[in-house]
Amino acid sequence: MRRGSADAGDGVYSRAGIELAINRPDGSRVGGKGADMSAHRDTGAISRRDLLKLGAMGAAGLALGGTRIAWGQPVEPVAKAKSVIQIWMWGGPAHTDTFDPKPDAGRDYTGPLDKVIPTNVDGIQIGASLPLLAKQADKYSIIRSMTHGVNAHETASYIVQTGRWPGRFVFPCAGAVVSLFKGYDHGYKGMVAPYIVLTQPQGRFSEAGFLGQSYKPFATGGDPGKQRFEVEGIVAKGITDERQRNRRELLHTLDSLGKASPDNPHFAKLDKCEDGAYDLMLGDARKLFDLSQEKKELRDAYGRNTFGQSCLMARRLVESGVPYVTINYKGWDTHKQHFETMRRKLPEMDAGMATLLQDLSDRGLLDSTIVWWSGEFGRGPKVQWEAPWNGGRSHHGQCFSAVLAGGGFKGGQVVGASDAKGLTVVERPVYPLDLLGSMYELLGIDPEGPLPNPRGMDVPVLPFGEEGVKSGGRLKEIM
Repeated sequence: MRRGSADAGDGVYSRAGIELAINRPDGSRVGGKGADMSAHRDTGAISRRDLLKLGAMGAAGLALGGTRIAWGQPVEPVAKAKSVIQIWMWGGPAHTDTFDPKPDAGRDYTGPLDKVIPTNVDGIQIGASLPLLAKQADKYSIIRSMTHGVNAHETASYIVQTGRWPGRFVFPCAGAVVSLFKGYDHGYKGMVAPYIVLTQPQGRFSEAGFLGQSYKPFATGGDPGKQRFEVEGIVAKGITDERQRNRRELLHTLDSLGKASPDNPHFAKLDKCEDGAYDLMLGDARKLFDLSQEKKELRDAYGRNTFGQSCLMARRLVESGVPYVTINYKGWDTHKQHFETMRRKLPEMDAGMATLLQDLSDRGLLDSTIVWWSGEFGRGPKVQWEAPWNGGRSHHGQCFSAVLAGGGFKGGQVVGASDAKGLTVVERPVYPLDLLGSMYELLGIDPEGPLPNPRGMDVPVLPFGEEGVKSGGRLKEIM
C-alpha cells in the first residue's frame, strides 16, 4: 500500500483510490477528505503493519480499541497483464555481450564480440549477435542498471525472484506469488497448473517458500524440441496414446469389484480421479502440449531446439490462460571458454525470443502478457583469458541487464546506464524489488499489500519501505 500525501511519520495511507480515515474516540478525524492533516502528529495514527493486519481481516468500519477505520469507495487495481513468461537465464548471461554492449572497451572486455548493431528504435544498439531481436526493439525495454551486488548463484537467484534478501523465512518467488493471486482460488479454471516450468526445476531455492507445496511449479520434464514432447504425468515416455487406451480398457475388464458395486460412492470418487487423469493424458491437456499442431514454418522460426520450442510452448500455455510460465534456459554459467559457448547460444536465444515477441504480438497476446528476460546476475565484463578459464567470464551482481516486454510495459525504451565497461551502475539503479513490484502492479497485485500465507504471518507482498531495503522505485518510466 502506498503512502498518501502525508509525510512518512503520519501513518495515513491511500490505495488505488481508497481513502483511509481514523476517527478518534474524542470525535476528531485523521485522514480522509477534508481532514486536518496537521492535527494528528504524535497521536494514534495507524502504522503500516497495523494496516496490513486490518487489510488481511477484510474489515470495513471495524472498531478496535476506540479506533474506527472508515473506508471510502474502493477501487480495485486495474490489471493490464494476465500472464507472465519468464525467460530465466540460468547461470547469468553476459550483459555486455547482449543488451548493454561496450564496443569501445577494448579486447580485454569485449573479446571477439566487439560489434554492435542498430535496432529498429533510433538510438538503441545491442550486441551484433542478436540481429532478430534488433528488429523487435520497439516491443521491449532494456534495463541496463539492475543491481544487487551478490555473486553467489543461490542467493542471487533468491533475491532476483523474490525481491528479498535471505532471512529467517523462505519467501515465495514471483511465479508462486502470481499463482497465489491468479490461480484456482481466484477464478483460474485451466486444465494444467497455473505455474509451469519448462522443463526442469531451477534448483537454486524452494520456489514456493512458506506458501507450501501447493504453489510449487509443475515442471514438465521432457524436451519440446524432440519429436514427441514427453510431459511428466501427461505424455508417458515410450508409450503411445493407443497403448494408454488399451491399458485403460484392460483395467476396466479386470475390475470385477467395481462391476459388482456400480453405485458405491467410494468407487465413484476413484472413477472421477481416473477420468481426470486420462483426460490429462489423452484429452485437451495432451493436445495443449502437442507442438505438432503448429505450422512447420513457425516451429522453424522459433528454432528446432529445446529453447526455441520452449518459447513456442510458453506461447501456447499463456494462450490457454496459464498465468505464469518459466522457461528455465540453462547453459549461461560460462566460466570457461565463454565465447565458444556464445557462438551457439546467442543465435539460439535470438531466434527463440524474437519469434516469441512477434508471435505474441501477431496473436494480440503481447498486450496482456509480460515477457521478462533475466538471470540471477550478469557476467564479469573483464574477460579471464588466463588458464584454467581460457576466455571465461565470472559472476557479476554489481551491474547487469534485464528486458521487459508486453503486459503494460512500453517498448523501445532504455532504463538506467552502466559505466563505459559495464562494471557499475552510473544512472538509475534498479533493484529486483523494483522490477517485481512493477510486474505485480501491472498484474493487478498490490506489491505493498498483505501476502496471505498458511503461517498467518503479517508480511507484505514486497518489502517496500522496510528499513535497510534498497529501492530505486517502480519502473514508472516504462509503465
